[in-house]
Amino acid sequence: MILYPAIDLKEGACVRLLRGEMDQATVFNTDPADQARSFQAQGFRWLHLVDLDGAFAGRPKNAAAVEAILAATDLPVQLGGGIRDMATIEAWLGHGVRRVILGTVALRDPALVREACRRFPGRIVVGIDARNGFVAVEGWAETSEIRALDLAMRFEDAGVAAIVYTDIDRDGALRGVNVEATTDLAFALTTPVIASGGVSSLDDLRLLKAQESAGIEGVICGRALYDGRIDPAAALQILGSPAP
Repeated sequence: MILYPAIDLKEGACVRLLRGEMDQATVFNTDPADQARSFQAQGFRWLHLVDLDGAFAGRPKNAAAVEAILAATDLPVQLGGGIRDMATIEAWLGHGVRRVILGTVALRDPALVREACRRFPGRIVVGIDARNGFVAVEGWAETSEIRALDLAMRFEDAGVAAIVYTDIDRDGALRGVNVEATTDLAFALTTPVIASGGVSSLDDLRLLKAQESAGIEGVICGRALYDGRIDPAAALQILGSPAP
């Protein structure tokens, strides 16, 4: 199972939000490229990047920070936030991003997701962010009437590389990952699922690892890595991907 350290970008800095609220941001590093190098040195094999400003604006807003990260490390990067059209998808994949995460457009324009999967096989991830089980979009500012599972099922035959499933109410709150909801989603799908939101301890990782056979490919971790609640070496060992 892959552990994805999160680098959330707001106004060029590496931050963590509380339940997606932009006014509840804690700055952990003003140099995202330095943070990326640190994660690589700790043994991580992927990076998970989110352009928070871009998610609200509907277009990339932290491009300079993303490009600095790509230049600073050779780790594969998956990037989400404000990617709403084919031109932006093509641009980021052309700049060296390994996978792009499509969230709002997965709900608004599913045909775009399908076309992107066809043109870039293995490089398109769908991000499903749920509040009380319903999909939230536009940087989590709007909650739809579509359930997370229903949206995920729409892309079962599209060739999506993975589904990132985030429980918004737990994100950044260190309340523990929603293992039950994540496992239920993974069981229902053939597409691999990446858990996100609320990871607070090594026990959370152990619980997710125990459900790996359901189809949980990985887990994204943010605040608990930054504040030292989770030791990277121990976490990688638990998930079966120890540092080289």
